[in-house]
Amino acid sequence: MPNTRRAPLLMLALLAAALLLGLLGAAVGSTGAERLWQLAHDPVAWQIVRDIRLPRTAGAWLAGGLLGLAGAVAQGLFRNPLADPWLLGSASGAGLGVALALTAIGGPPAAAAWGVRLGLTGAAFAGAVAAVLLTLTLARGAQQTLRLLLAGVIVGMVLGAAKDLLTLAEADVLQALVVFMLGNTALVGWTACGVMAVALAVCLFAARLLAPVLDGLALGEATAASLGLPLPAMRVALVAVLSLATGAAVAQTGLIAFVGLAAPHLVRSMVKTTHGWLLMLSAFMGGLLLMAADLLARWLIAPQELPVGVLTAVLGGSYLLVLMHRRTRSGAA
Repeated sequence: MPNTRRAPLLMLALLAAALLLGLLGAAVGSTGAERLWQLAHDPVAWQIVRDIRLPRTAGAWLAGGLLGLAGAVAQGLFRNPLADPWLLGSASGAGLGVALALTAIGGPPAAAAWGVRLGLTGAAFAGAVAAVLLTLTLARGAQQTLRLLLAGVIVGMVLGAAKDLLTLAEADVLQALVVFMLGNTALVGWTACGVMAVALAVCLFAARLLAPVLDGLALGEATAASLGLPLPAMRVALVAVLSLATGAAVAQTGLIAFVGLAAPHLVRSMVKTTHGWLLMLSAFMGGLLLMAADLLARWLIAPQELPVGVLTAVLGGSYLLVLMHRRTRSGAA
């Protein structure tokens, strides 16, 4: 049974942890933590913290929040705990959209170019919507879980191959696409943070309104229909939320795996609640996970950095292996 009394406490804990990691994010960088002690009398130190470390840390939280929310929406919409932006093809579609946009503008965007950032988000959103719709078309709806997952894998592979062909054809944007494909928060500035903050606010508001639909779907198609819910229209709205959240994150930080899959699982392991709380908590958990991964990416081999997308793939894969092992043992018992 859902226990909504623990949900606000978990949200406060996630917020407190995010603030702590935010402070650490201002201290971790290639020039070391001593920049913090020089803020009062060194304008260069203040500029490094203000224009590089803080927006990067905030951007990691916002991108993780978008991916966590997208994962929770996908799992609720398709009633499948393995569903995430990657498996349904939306991330690959968003990636292809960004690759096409980068090819059109001829290179990586400037950090302060609002128009370019919005254009990349729009291109990623359009690509994500197209990919999800193509997946649903191939799967003939969302009723057959196995067919849906197979269709998502096929669409993701095909769109990923199209992106690779585009990379080979356009050598001028090769470096930007490589950084994008590995997943990177190093180039996130305040402009990108603003775009992601608006997208996250819109997606959270829409997802909160659509949460009763996900609660109804969790009880089954027939039950949801008997409640008088307009399922076709609501599915379209949920797909739009999923696509916008995925597209906004992918456009600014590239392809970052496993955050959207792991965040809802971690929330469910801590609290049993309805989708009204689950969606918001998954966003906060996703933000915390990506902030932690970003800090590790900066710190592990400092002053060099690891691509954060590579790190989340390693950590996320390890988490799934542990989860699978535990469930196998509990099933055997």
